[in-house]
Amino acid sequence: MDRVTIVARVKDYIAKEQNDVFRGEAEALLQEENWKELEDRFYRNLEFGTGGLRGIIGGGYNRMNTLVVKSATQGLAIYLRKIFPEKAEAGDRQPGKGLSGVIAYDSRHYSSEFAEAAALIFAANGIKTYLFSSLRPTPELSFAIRKLGCDTGIVVTASHNPPQYNGYKAYWNDGSQVIAPHDGGIIEAVNAVREIREISRAEALSRGLLQIIDREIDEPYQAMIRSRLFRPDLIKARAGEVRIVYTPLHGTGAKHVEAVLGGLGLEVITVPEQREGNGDFPTVLFPNPEEAAALELAIRLGKKEGADVVMATDPDADRLGIAVPGKGSPVGSAAGTASPDFVLITGNQLGTLLADYIFLSLKETGKLPQKPVMVNSIVTTGMQKRVAASYGAECFECLTGFKWIADIWRKSESDGRGYTVVYGTEESYGYLVEPEVRDKDGVSAAAMTAEMTLYWRSKGKSLLDRLDELYKTCGYWQELGISKYFQGPEGPAIMKGIMDEYRKNPPKTLGGIPVLKVRDVLESVWKYPNAGGERGGPVSVDLPKSDVLQFYLKDGTVVSARPSGTEPKIKFYASCCADLGSGGLGAAKAEVVRKLEAIKGDIRAVIEEG
Repeated sequence: MDRVTIVARVKDYIAKEQNDVFRGEAEALLQEENWKELEDRFYRNLEFGTGGLRGIIGGGYNRMNTLVVKSATQGLAIYLRKIFPEKAEAGDRQPGKGLSGVIAYDSRHYSSEFAEAAALIFAANGIKTYLFSSLRPTPELSFAIRKLGCDTGIVVTASHNPPQYNGYKAYWNDGSQVIAPHDGGIIEAVNAVREIREISRAEALSRGLLQIIDREIDEPYQAMIRSRLFRPDLIKARAGEVRIVYTPLHGTGAKHVEAVLGGLGLEVITVPEQREGNGDFPTVLFPNPEEAAALELAIRLGKKEGADVVMATDPDADRLGIAVPGKGSPVGSAAGTASPDFVLITGNQLGTLLADYIFLSLKETGKLPQKPVMVNSIVTTGMQKRVAASYGAECFECLTGFKWIADIWRKSESDGRGYTVVYGTEESYGYLVEPEVRDKDGVSAAAMTAEMTLYWRSKGKSLLDRLDELYKTCGYWQELGISKYFQGPEGPAIMKGIMDEYRKNPPKTLGGIPVLKVRDVLESVWKYPNAGGERGGPVSVDLPKSDVLQFYLKDGTVVSARPSGTEPKIKFYASCCADLGSGGLGAAKAEVVRKLEAIKGDIRAVIEEG
């Protein structure tokens, strides 16, 4: 972008941005003639994608700031009024009686400011807005939309991204994130915004267009989570046998995790240094329960307290990560009597354990539906399909992103096929165990995991013991994840080049294993690299179009590639399995590790070159 264009965009932003901090950043960079930084902040508008916004906080059109949030909300408001004209007109005649929305936010920097700015844009457009009084988890936002009967919702969060990020996710009236056709319609409306309507907080309150909420949603949300547990009598009788160490990683989770689990009589010891919300996330490099380092303080406390399970939720509490004492450690040992080594449980492993426990519990309690279903994403372990099949259930697959799991759940309730979805999960530590929420829920997953831990404890087993039992029947499964960031204006083109090359010349082998076929979700075709191209012509892929490639290897391994929808990075996933033969579990693990290392080498060679 040439400097004349940059200067024009900077001056336009400065004229419109009302926040002194963000406006001052742009003014200072212009005065310093910091062209490299200015180009990064202004070479494009921060894209309102299919899920909303996510970016680095700061002044500029390619940053998360008040003006960008207001513009996005104005576009969303315009779209809502277009889709629901009768409600919009009713609200215009009688403020507060037409369209409505609810807004929540997490502990990140400027989250509360962005949330209120969005609320006042909604109000100025005649949309009554329920705004949480303080930080709340993303799943509670989804619950609130359904509970209050709202037409939309917004949560201000950047999930588990580093501290310099914030974001904005838009929801529809079913409590799930927006999908087609509404995602495209909202994006079009946002891109067309030229004027932003807004009113003051005082006016919004006086006209009944803004209402502050807290307990009226908190208490039903907690009660709902408790009602979804399978064995309240077991918890009541033996809650004292399980010790839980928990960390919200400076985010939103403590309020509900402590209240729900504590209300059940379970002992929850929260990491004190990480209990309160703090957008700096001062004790962790990344507030991500997928990262071992993020659980370091919790595991240290878990060793000290003799915990049976260590739990962590990310800043907006929609993801859950856990660690458990390793094999040979005393189960349920009293505080101070043991210092066990802890083993991190992956998102695929916990998702599998929960699937097994939910199906088992429904069967034991006589509540297993006639046609039970679980839903997972196409990059989640294939082990879950085998677990579901062992209970006579099916496993439906969908694109990456919990909105697709929610979409299948919603459709199953009215499509007449008779399927009942009982559980949804994805490999990135997302789990949904209740129909009242339509997004992943780290709070309810924590409660279910606590009950599951107690159940297997009552059988004299740990979660690792149960996992090994599942490996014996389903084979040993292990997964691999690789990500590579491509920052700056050239980043998207580099990632596109990598994906284009894979499409044009799909590898015949990965890790030395022949590639039998390739599923190209973007082009909706199957390809056969070792058969000279497409055998018998294109075969439709029964998934919405998305920039995803999946390589199916001869040994059953599946390798997937896709650019991230929320960050400037390309992501690879591999799910590999080996059946337990005469060598047992140890030999199967060694075989899988060898295969994954070879596959990793082939992937690294491509993305490092890119």
